[in-house]
Amino acid sequence: MQIGILSDTHGFLPEDVYNFFKNCDEIWHAGDIGDIKIITNLNKIANTIAVYGNIDNNSIRLKLPDEIFFERNNLKIYLKHTIGYPNKYQNNALSKLIKYKPDIVVTGHSHILQIIYDKKYKWLFINPGAAGIYGPHNKITLVKLTLENAKIINAKIFEKEKTI
Repeated sequence: MQIGILSDTHGFLPEDVYNFFKNCDEIWHAGDIGDIKIITNLNKIANTIAVYGNIDNNSIRLKLPDEIFFERNNLKIYLKHTIGYPNKYQNNALSKLIKYKPDIVVTGHSHILQIIYDKKYKWLFINPGAAGIYGPHNKITLVKLTLENAKIINAKIFEKEKTI
């Protein structure tokens, strides 16, 4: 199963998304969508699961949840826009994570691409960085995972200089 992961589009979906995610079975958007049309366009590529972020308006917040716990390929996933990062998780998020015991934690907000195996809690932490052009980042980043037999067997990163 191929999974495309992105965050922080802020109303802008780069053309590169269509090619990088073209063979994905599912897409996960970790919030700060900026325009619900982003989700509509991602759904044309593959079924998209998304949460809202801090910049998202009430229209988006009425359509999407703040967080999602779900399973894919016998792996538990937690998706939320803002939770912190390894060794600095927000307390309210960490208590939920410890209770749920996910295999994969996906978040956004920082605009910094991070893929870290958290040895303390035994989950893969993924922040795909920012796919949009608005914010402090210099590069547009996307992540793609391959899930097989209840394992993550591959990760690919897309990276491109941001131009406005």
